[in-house]
Amino acid sequence: MNSNLFSVLLFLIGTISITAQDNCSKFYPMNEGVSMEYTNYNKKGKVEGVSAFKVVEANNTGDATHATMAINMKDAKGKDAYSTSYKLTCSGNMVTLDYESLLPTEMMEQYGDMDIEISGNDIEIPNELTVGQNLNDANVAMKISMSGINMNMTVDMTNRKVEKKESVTTTAGTYDCFVLYSENRSKMMMANQVYPSRVWLAEGVGMVKQETYKKNGDVMSSTLLTAHSK
Repeated sequence: MNSNLFSVLLFLIGTISITAQDNCSKFYPMNEGVSMEYTNYNKKGKVEGVSAFKVVEANNTGDATHATMAINMKDAKGKDAYSTSYKLTCSGNMVTLDYESLLPTEMMEQYGDMDIEISGNDIEIPNELTVGQNLNDANVAMKISMSGINMNMTVDMTNRKVEKKESVTTTAGTYDCFVLYSENRSKMMMANQVYPSRVWLAEGVGMVKQETYKKNGDVMSSTLLTAHSK
């Protein structure tokens, strides 16, 4: 159950935790009503679940924009598996994520008296991307404490760079994307794992495609934008 929660959080943070430079983000609009649907696939291309994101509220306060994103995840059979909402703030040249808001009450009830802390560095995505550009490393960590026992789980994203530009066509449309590569090292208890990944980003939309690989380059899992509306 612990690893399942960590996997969910990693998907959310990898998808939506961003720090944008130069007047907030071109890639992740914070407009009320914007919605995205992502379909998740296993290594054989079989559907494992569908995740729906929607900006349900957005307002301006001074120089800051605050938004609330609702999430609903369904399993391969279409049954609700997870739902919550999280908060984003855009101020100056930065979009930040409220990590604690990622933890829904109904899921936390499954963990009883566990104390869970999430921390990390936001994934930086400059508004002006160029092929060959190197990007800053990122990190996310989760600490679970229960009955005096601590469990630490971390993921370090390193060697981040803009590889190329590429057009991607999905059921949601055709998008001109930047392809961002990174190497991700996960540490959970005594187990360490390194896996490369690529993310396809389109201006005004955000993530269109994501692939995670084994060390030999074979696709381990993938995510695809399958519906989008503004």
